[in-house]
Amino acid sequence: MVFINRGLFYAKKIESIEKPMRNFLRKGFVDHLRITVKAGHGGSGLPKYGGKGGRGGHVYIQGSDYYTLKATERLINAKKLQAEPGTNSSAHGLIGTVGKDLIIKVPTGVVAYDDNGITIGEVNTAMSQLKIAEGGLGGCKETNFCGRKGQMRTINLDLKLISDIAVVGFPNAGKSTLLKAISRASPRVAEYPFTTVRPNIGIMEFTDLRKITVGDLPGLIEGAHQNVGMGYKFLKHIERSKMLLFVVDIQGFQLSPKHIYRNCLETIVLLNKEIELYKPDLIDMPAMLLINKMDTPDANDNLKSFLPKIEDLKKYLHEFPEEIRPENVVKFLDIYKVTMLNMTYDEKELLKFRIRNTLDKCTSIEEFNKIGAEPVLQLIERMKKDTKKIAPLLV
Repeated sequence: MVFINRGLFYAKKIESIEKPMRNFLRKGFVDHLRITVKAGHGGSGLPKYGGKGGRGGHVYIQGSDYYTLKATERLINAKKLQAEPGTNSSAHGLIGTVGKDLIIKVPTGVVAYDDNGITIGEVNTAMSQLKIAEGGLGGCKETNFCGRKGQMRTINLDLKLISDIAVVGFPNAGKSTLLKAISRASPRVAEYPFTTVRPNIGIMEFTDLRKITVGDLPGLIEGAHQNVGMGYKFLKHIERSKMLLFVVDIQGFQLSPKHIYRNCLETIVLLNKEIELYKPDLIDMPAMLLINKMDTPDANDNLKSFLPKIEDLKKYLHEFPEEIRPENVVKFLDIYKVTMLNMTYDEKELLKFRIRNTLDKCTSIEEFNKIGAEPVLQLIERMKKDTKKIAPLLV
């Protein structure tokens, strides 16, 4: 009996250790943080000599390329988020000293807004600062020489990842496999949906030292714009990207037997619809399409039937059910068929070149409006020559 009790005791003890660990792993990525901050109050003035109290310190958030919101959360839990007060005016110092500001470091890409949903501002570059709480005015004649209280606010910090390319698609389309193939990132990969539960960032590196950041988002499902699944939580991360990279399964997608099966073409239309419903402006972003799993049965026949419609999607929108039909369609700068599982080194390099080439086209279009046609046309011609060198190997 004693042995059994000891066994049960240890089993319970192990479970109590594993549960917090599972929670820790689940919370490994933080893209939202709610904090309460208090600016410093102003120092008192000196009525006898007309002395003015020092202003209370402000509260700022400051962008950093080396911080994550999780690191910010860990640091602020250990101390009060309060700026220093201003000093009082005295006979030895008629003007009080300004209180020291409180600076909270956050990752670049953070948007700050209050509990009413009103946006305060954004921090998009390293060392840039945003004031989120105002220090109290020092005591003076206008305030009857009484220092004013510093502003106390509850602030929401929302992180939107900044990447060159955002990878979007339905679960199990091959997004994580893509990221693993073209970068040094090590996302979880498996033959079942929802292996990605938080965004992953990978970096494509090239021999000319060019680096391109790629963000792999958790798979979307129908209703993502209404926060079904994990959609709305992560759709925000595509807003800061330069290009969308759609990844679709040539065999289509069905989440479960309870859900409707969607073929490859319908998944493209649905992704288009979900992004449009979340934020219509995102449809105008440059985009590239990767059609994956071309080694599966009847893949080439399916592609032959779908490709003309994919290339001119707007023309065929009337063929789709009204509930999944978007008002506007994404214009793909490039469509590429791949089999991302077990790719050779040369195939990975070709895929990286194709993605880079398409991203550069996006940049060329932007530069066209800034610097005029001639330099951009020269760039496009150079890219065409580079493409011809490996044309036999490309789709």
